[in-house]
Amino acid sequence: MKKQESIHAQLSDGNGNTGFTASQIYYSTYQVSKLTSHLELHPKDYSSQMGLWKLLGRRKRLLAYLSNENTGLYVRVLRKLGIRGLKGR
Repeated sequence: MKKQESIHAQLSDGNGNTGFTASQIYYSTYQVSKLTSHLELHPKDYSSQMGLWKLLGRRKRLLAYLSNENTGLYVRVLRKLGIRGLKGR
């Protein structure tokens, strides 16, 4: 939990606002990792698969918005969370 809090503090620059785009990307990435580990144990859980796909789509839209609004923060978020960037950006 401490690692998650430290990444969140670094991304949001101490801003506790959960509506902040970087915070939303952080929380959705955390949920993606939880769902992925669940699906490794339960590969036929199709409702969780659909939830994961919807969550990935939401995170992709948030990343696209952030890349258009603040490129520097977008790059920092990708590095801190260890996720791939969007294609063509």
